[in-house]
Amino acid sequence: MFPRPFDDEQRLDALNSFAVLDTPAEPVFDRITSLVSRIFGVPIALISLVDRNRQWFKACVGLDVRETSRDLAFCAHAILSDAVMVVPDAQADPRFKNSQLVVGPPHIRFYAGAPLSQPRDFGSARYV
Repeated sequence: MFPRPFDDEQRLDALNSFAVLDTPAEPVFDRITSLVSRIFGVPIALISLVDRNRQWFKACVGLDVRETSRDLAFCAHAILSDAVMVVPDAQADPRFKNSQLVVGPPHIRFYAGAPLSQPRDFGSARYV
């Protein structure tokens, strides 16, 4: 089972207020993931939005899927804090070492993610 932030309902309300889930790809977001992939030399780069039971990819480089179950999502852990989450070796991290995404395709070894945030005066949730 995946962790949930203490303010997950407020976070989900804020995410839904942006009406971005399940929208078509947009060149500006695709350019961001392409640039991140090139700059950091990584095969996968995503703009991932964590919904109630899934993570959905607004933009994606290196994967052929548009979403995964939230229980598989590294991002479900990244939204627990405002800090950048870095997992240097997913095979050694107790949270992820048995994950399907680590032991099988795409064989994730390294992860870095930062929660998207909105100004506090926009709504009550910090992270979307």
